[in-house]
Amino acid sequence: MPLLRPLPCALAALFACSPALADDLVLQRVLVEGSRLSQLGLADSANAGTVGQKELAARTTYRPGEMLEAMPGLIASQHSGEGKANQFYLRGFNLDHGTDLATWVDGMPVNQRSHAHGQGWTDVNFLIPELVGRLDYRKGPYSARDADFASAGSAELSYANRLAKNIGTVTLGQDGYARAMLAGSPALMDGTLLYALETLHNDGPWTRPDDYRKLNGVLRYSRGFANNGWSVTAMAYRGIWNATDQIPLRALDDGTLGRFDAIDDTDGGNAWRYSLSGIWRRTGTESSSKLSAYVIRNQLDLFSNFTYFMNDPVNGDQFAQPDRRVTSGADASHTWHLHRDEHMASSVTVGARLQNDNIFNGLYDTRARTRLATTREDHIVETSGGVFVEGATHWSDTLRSVLGVRADRYRFDVRSDLAANTGRAHDTQLSPSLSLIFAPLASTEFYLNYGHGFHSNDARGTVAAIDPKTLDALERAPGLVRSRGMELGLRTHALPGMQTALSLYRLDFDSELTYIGDAGMTEAGDASRRVGIELSNYWRPLKWLSVDVDAAFARARSRNGDRIPGSVEGVGQLALTVDKVGPWSGALRLRYFGPRPLIEDNSVRSQASTTLNGRIGYRAGKDWQVEVEAFNLTQRRDSAIDYYYASQLAGESAPREDVHFHPIEPRSLRLTLTRTW
Repeated sequence: MPLLRPLPCALAALFACSPALADDLVLQRVLVEGSRLSQLGLADSANAGTVGQKELAARTTYRPGEMLEAMPGLIASQHSGEGKANQFYLRGFNLDHGTDLATWVDGMPVNQRSHAHGQGWTDVNFLIPELVGRLDYRKGPYSARDADFASAGSAELSYANRLAKNIGTVTLGQDGYARAMLAGSPALMDGTLLYALETLHNDGPWTRPDDYRKLNGVLRYSRGFANNGWSVTAMAYRGIWNATDQIPLRALDDGTLGRFDAIDDTDGGNAWRYSLSGIWRRTGTESSSKLSAYVIRNQLDLFSNFTYFMNDPVNGDQFAQPDRRVTSGADASHTWHLHRDEHMASSVTVGARLQNDNIFNGLYDTRARTRLATTREDHIVETSGGVFVEGATHWSDTLRSVLGVRADRYRFDVRSDLAANTGRAHDTQLSPSLSLIFAPLASTEFYLNYGHGFHSNDARGTVAAIDPKTLDALERAPGLVRSRGMELGLRTHALPGMQTALSLYRLDFDSELTYIGDAGMTEAGDASRRVGIELSNYWRPLKWLSVDVDAAFARARSRNGDRIPGSVEGVGQLALTVDKVGPWSGALRLRYFGPRPLIEDNSVRSQASTTLNGRIGYRAGKDWQVEVEAFNLTQRRDSAIDYYYASQLAGESAPREDVHFHPIEPRSLRLTLTRTW
């Protein structure tokens, strides 16, 4: 296992688990300790907030993508090998691998446009949790700052510029799990050099082990402070894995397959990510500015087989989806702070965003990862530019407003191996937004939000004239699809130590996206509407105890009244966190993932799933900590994800429609030893 060669080095160096801190230690303490209690007067909706490092570190996460579940109402799942991007659910959406959830890490977009496997592909396996200082999130298209993919929500994860102490950690667990991480931030030439190296291996419970091997590194040089300074960051990630994809329920029922068996044991893939980015910030009494720029190189080779022997009874239906791209871009914003009198103040922010993606991807028929035939090959250049203006005004002690407008322009240039699918297209979107915040009491705010957003379609769909498999004529999809949202909400902490947020929302889309992976095409479906209610309640009854309760329900329908397959209806979580009871700490988190319709008439539905995870930690002195994490404590035999479609197993004479599922992992334990110095 070549990717694990750094493991002995990290073990030999071992030593620490300490919170990641922002440059301004005093400011960071406010964000960490009060992140769930400090949104009054700051947030523009009931569903915007910040989760600090302390809360993020207290969460028990099986994989890095589950850090995003700190956003209330969000579910992160997996239906394949550990190195593959997660499946996300939020606000009545099956977001697939990230469509309509805009995700950012340190000013860099994670969503990948016109991806070989799925629009908005969001792979966060390169995250190093110990470096994440905070998570800022918003739900709904109510901010002019947000653009593509942000209709359901947006999430930005920020790395710290320096650590309080050097940290080294080693984790060993069941199912071949091993992880080592080493990080530090020494002073260097009037600045700070942050470094981190992570290596990981995980087989999982599968009959055919995932053999997931990850090597991950971060190097950052920074000067100044969090709001007045600059940083330059280099990141590198590589992952290699096998995959056990979803299997049909009929094969489990008749004993042909076990829960953790694979049908095609050559599925899997590998991924590389390299990035160079920089951020500059300046904050004064009258204005503030921010400038960021980045270059990202992504490469993915993905092999999947979802229908088994339906299309090719001899070779099987495995297909390859390679994707290679270079993404470059820049963001700039400037804010003027206007103080008119002791009761009235305003700020005006102007900003611009540029992004270019140079993409090579394809779709091939394969057998055991050996190429048999080509369905399509494409070179895509996708360029976008956006500008926005947003004004926030405190009219009085009880009333404030945020008014914004955003304009985006996209250009799609596709060169396909099929002349009929080669061409250029462009599209423009204007997105206004308005938020009114009324605070009749010092402890309570009411919100009224309205806004437009959008998501971009796969560039290939905007110019394609024929289906690359069947050569049938196709209707071209629009480049940008509008969304419209409105929301009523409230936030209160009338009771000491408790913050409650409640919201009612509606979100309309002009068209739903359906990606057909093995056909290499995106279908623009019917218009849709989602209405829902969300509750988030955070209570800290004691200094050492916090209780976190989130619940959400959504109703998703196409405009013709049909259900939307995979749309999540209800989710919830209950978390208890104990901190600093002498040398002890711990947490329990119960997560409910409700049933979903699997076809339009709702005649086939998924089952709900409930999981209970927990951890317990013991600190020995100032430098050492031991922690045990447990996943699926109740040994539930639920599904992580369910689909309904036709497939054909070897030996079957014809395709059969069936539920296809990927199970959640059984109970497992992980032991972590950490040292700080």
